[in-house]
This record gives sequence, C-alpha cells and structure tokens, in this order.
Amino acid sequence: MANGDRVVLVTGVSRDLGRHFARSLAADPSVGRVIGVDVVPPRGDVGDVSFVRADIRNPVIAKVIAKERVDTVVHMSVIATPGSAGGRNTMKELNVIGTMQLLAACQKAPTVQSLVVKSTTTVYGASNRDPAMFTEDMQPRRAPGSGYAKDVAEIEGYVRGFARRRPDVRVAMLRCANVIGTRVVSPLTSYFRLPVIPRVFGYDARLQFLHEQDLVAVLKHAVASEVHGTFNVAGEGILMLSQALRRLQRPTVPMPGFAVGQMGSILRSARMADFSPEQLSFLTYGRGVDTTRMRVELGFTPSMTTAEAFSEFASSLTPTGGHTQRLIGALADGLPSTPSYTSGALHG
Repeated sequence: MANGDRVVLVTGVSRDLGRHFARSLAADPSVGRVIGVDVVPPRGDVGDVSFVRADIRNPVIAKVIAKERVDTVVHMSVIATPGSAGGRNTMKELNVIGTMQLLAACQKAPTVQSLVVKSTTTVYGASNRDPAMFTEDMQPRRAPGSGYAKDVAEIEGYVRGFARRRPDVRVAMLRCANVIGTRVVSPLTSYFRLPVIPRVFGYDARLQFLHEQDLVAVLKHAVASEVHGTFNVAGEGILMLSQALRRLQRPTVPMPGFAVGQMGSILRSARMADFSPEQLSFLTYGRGVDTTRMRVELGFTPSMTTAEAFSEFASSLTPTGGHTQRLIGALADGLPSTPSYTSGALHG
C-alpha cells in the first residue's frame, strides 16, 4: 500500500486515551485517514480524525468498514470499569458482544489487512500461585470467573478465532501492563488518587506500568509494522506497592484483605474508586510479565521504565496527610475490626 493511503478505524475514541491515540495517528503522514468510532462523540479536539457515531455491538459497523474501505482496525474500546459503562451487564455487552460484532465485520471485509487489539496483562490474573514472570504462552493460574479479566479472556479467544478464519489478516494483540498518566482514569489510578490509601496488611504487590505516551507509541508502532502475534507490553523493571506508595507521599492504612474489600464497596458507592475482587487480588499479589518478545520480535522499547512512569504520574498529585486521615476513619466506621488498623496508619 502506498505511503499515506492507509485507512485506519479506531474504536473507543470517546475516552481520552482513544481520542489522543486517534489524533496522534491522524497526524502521521504515513496514514491517509483515521475513522474514529464510538457511541458518544469524543470530548475535546480530535484533529483530523473523522468521527462516526456508531455502536460496535450493532452490525452497522460492517457498513462503516465497507464504505470507508478500511484496511487497518485498532480496537481500543474494551472497558475496565462497570461504572463508566452504566453497570456490569452493559460493560460485558460492550466488551464481548461489541468485539464479536467488530470481528464479524472485519471477517466480511476484503479490504481489512491488519487488526491491532489493545488487550491487558489483567488476563493473567493475580494469585499466590503465579510465576515470577508471565510469558505470552502462559495461562492464568486461576481462570477468571467474572469481571473485566473474564471479558478480556473471552475477547482474546474471539480474536484468535478470527486470526484462524482470516489468516491473510495480520493480527497483533498487545497485552499492556497498567497504563498510567495524568489523563488515565482506571481502577488503579483512582486507587492511587485516594487521599488516604488502604493496603492489604502483610503483602507487598509487584507492579509494572506503561506510561500513556508509550501506549500511544506502541499502538502506532503496531499499526506501522508487519509484526503479528501476542506481546506483553510494560515499562522495564518492577515497582513494589510499598515503593509506589512512598513516592505518592500519601498516608496509607494497612488492613486485612476482607476489610480492604469492604472499604472498596464504600469507596465505590462514594464514586471514589472501583474495587472489584480482581483489583483486590492484584493489590495483594501484583503481577509480573516478561517483555522479551516486545523488545525482540515487536521491536519496541518503552521510553519510560515502570518506576519513571509512576514517578511522572505521582508528581502530578498533591501530597496529602493530616486531616485527610479523618476521611478514612469516617468511611471505616461501619467496618468490623478496622479502628485498630486505622489508628496505626503508616505514612508512606
């Protein structure tokens, strides 16, 4: 295909990361046109992106792909939080049914040559039986029974099925570590933005991050390259949760796991953070992924390490302390056995 003739369709452009990526891609001279698709218009400037209001759960997406003669599809509209989708059932529909319809549309479109899917390392789960580092060929030690991780596992299964049915289409699946940055709103960034942070007593989770700029960069790299396959994508190195919390300069409250889970329900009701069971497992055990394939086969190295990405995020937050500990006390009033833990708050 001639330079500048590519037509790329990007899903999920109503959210900040999707909009930012689509806009960045549209400014690339090697790309002819970028079609941004979502159920609601994006907030803010989309640059040269052509926005099409469409629900990928509806077969109409096939008409958009055919009419625009799309040759590359970048799927970014997998949602991590039920609140942002209007509830868990809607979230599952958008994630799983939406992906099925999108892949069905791609399968019927002879113009489609490349598919790039933004997946997540959440697919590996988090448990006390995990290996030190997950490689792309490994399965989770405990198959997810519900939530975002289960959605992602199903989505990846459908993508592999599509790749078998259309072997002529190049498929790249990017399993990204937790994306972090000032414009990122996710369960984990909401957790780190809490004025006082509950943590699971006796555990120190292993964390890896991918800076939002590197997410845009790796997606653009995957669009431009001819590489296919599944790749773990994360900044170099591991950061322990205790190290991360120290860098935030925010007070932390060690609690037993069940109390953090109950606290999560209160915070979710207050729309301050979204604590799912999988989020609690992650904050207990963490996760590590091997990125050799990313560097060697995909040919990509993030510009920021895990520690650098987190430090940049942390620098955008105002340190809290003192009076804010009363907030966690007020929230914890209804929890059994928590006063003794809150009174022993550790300043990280």
